[in-house]
Amino acid sequence: MLIQPVVLSGGSGTRLWPLSREKYPKQLLSFVGQDSLLQATLRRLEGIDGATCAPPLVVCNDEYRFVVAEQLRLMGLQGRIVLEPVGRNTAPALTLAALAARAAGDDPVLLVMPADHVVSQVAAFQECVRHAARLAQNGAVVTFGITPDRPETGYGYIQAGAALDAGGACAIARFVEKPDRATAEGYLKQGNYSWNSGVFVLRASVWLNALRLCRPDILEACEAAWNKSTSDLSFVRVDAEAFAACPSDSIDYAVMERLAGAQAVEGLPQGVVLPLSAGWSDVGAWDALWQILPKDEAGNVSQGRVMLQDCDDTLAYSSGRLLACVGVQGLVVVETPDAVLVVDQRHTQDVKKIVDRLKREGCAEGMLHRKVYRPWGWYDGVDAGERFQVKRIMVKPGGKLSLQMHHHRAEHWVVVRGTARVTKGDEAFLLTENQSTYIPLGVTHRLENPGHVDLEMIEVQSGSYLGEDDIVRLGDVYGR
Repeated sequence: MLIQPVVLSGGSGTRLWPLSREKYPKQLLSFVGQDSLLQATLRRLEGIDGATCAPPLVVCNDEYRFVVAEQLRLMGLQGRIVLEPVGRNTAPALTLAALAARAAGDDPVLLVMPADHVVSQVAAFQECVRHAARLAQNGAVVTFGITPDRPETGYGYIQAGAALDAGGACAIARFVEKPDRATAEGYLKQGNYSWNSGVFVLRASVWLNALRLCRPDILEACEAAWNKSTSDLSFVRVDAEAFAACPSDSIDYAVMERLAGAQAVEGLPQGVVLPLSAGWSDVGAWDALWQILPKDEAGNVSQGRVMLQDCDDTLAYSSGRLLACVGVQGLVVVETPDAVLVVDQRHTQDVKKIVDRLKREGCAEGMLHRKVYRPWGWYDGVDAGERFQVKRIMVKPGGKLSLQMHHHRAEHWVVVRGTARVTKGDEAFLLTENQSTYIPLGVTHRLENPGHVDLEMIEVQSGSYLGEDDIVRLGDVYGR
């Protein structure tokens, strides 16, 4: 049995700010173990018995493409990365993936997974995938219903209808929105409601045919964007104008709710829900992360340089500086180089409101980390003031910045580690540790790492304007 993994890597994870930010969202971060959530999503398919997984299809925002590609490379995977020029929710994203899967004439079973969930019991997940794939081969549209262990008000629910087999598969009776607590408690007592996981298993042709019946406008826009797509490296770029015209809708609203019970549309495939008990979490907010991480005897979770004194049920996360908490209960405290969050666990859903305020007020912390990743490596804004800015720069072996110049700033480069190849005007030369050079305003220049170890540098910028948009690119190997 051939399964085509499809990973939907959209979303900005604003409720996990300040660690997750729009330009570097939660699916690219490591919260549990060494893997990022994206890598862990793909890792849980390794060694699945009775099935073969094709190289993954990842659908993501254009801005994340190089980070996603690097994370796949580190796993030894060579999957295709379909780039969305703008976000249009999960139904169009899955449609692009289905069109990509059908491009060579095949009709694989798609295993559609969000990139930002946690599953701790991999064997149970894989068993559910095998069961779902068998149903999907016969034309069903399958979703996983998470067996609830509490009256959760932050998730949508699926009501199971008639049993379809001895393995727990049931017809979908209905989907329901996030309930209030009393309603959630009723669902838990009734026993035939499960949390909506957002994981789907279905054949590519089944999805496209269902969309043709339910949302032909989405299908038409996605087909127009796909038919004008281009490829470079592992990236597939759909036509930006055609995709921007696509309506925004979720998989649930566009199709799944129309498969359910009395709402079923004639001609649509059967909707099936499979129960999954596998330590699942959507890691939607800081309290969800606290629930799944190992705790000390007082219920505390600590990561990084943390000291706790007389604390209970607290999550403390430091990304560098020493974080000390004394006599607190039920708090989340998160430290990053440019922001600190303190929130009561009962109000973690409201972190998004802070992010919205930061964006309205034009604060960079609402969008960007101090450390910004690029295809060649990263830079970290260490210090800034009037007419100057200091950055740490890391260039990967073989990495090469664009050939560029600036109208408003000059730059001083000091090599801290490794070897740099510098192009400055008509010159080209090497710099090694403790050596430096000066790039005058208006001079064409490029920085490369010709060595086998990371190149680390300090860059001091000075001038009347220091914004990233004062870069005139004259040549770039990454197609920017």
